[in-house]
Amino acid sequence: MTDTAEIKANPMETHSALPPEETERLTREIIAGLKTVFDPEIPADIYELGLIYKVEIKDDRSVDVLMTLTTPNCPAAGELPTMVENAVASVPGVGVVDVKVVWEPAWSPERMSDEARLVLNMW
Repeated sequence: MTDTAEIKANPMETHSALPPEETERLTREIIAGLKTVFDPEIPADIYELGLIYKVEIKDDRSVDVLMTLTTPNCPAAGELPTMVENAVASVPGVGVVDVKVVWEPAWSPERMSDEARLVLNMW
């Protein structure tokens, strides 16, 4: 479980001994990779849906991802974490990727970005 206070609008953690420009590059490319992963039932990517709670880039270039799903009964529950792992691992310079699915705090539509709301016509 994670503390609700840790879960921010911007899930990227950038506390790293890596050079700032490398951390910025990894951050940009990891976000771009996450934006290629879609819940098969929803036409918006998981990053904009707010399913990514935290991404931490460590000094050894390993990356920890804390994510959730829209519901514990999500039909894509078996495949989405692997898709996230593969998307992050495909970024040049990223080491081992660890993806954990959490249920607290529960996902809600308020976590979606304006972009996701527009795609889903939720204005």
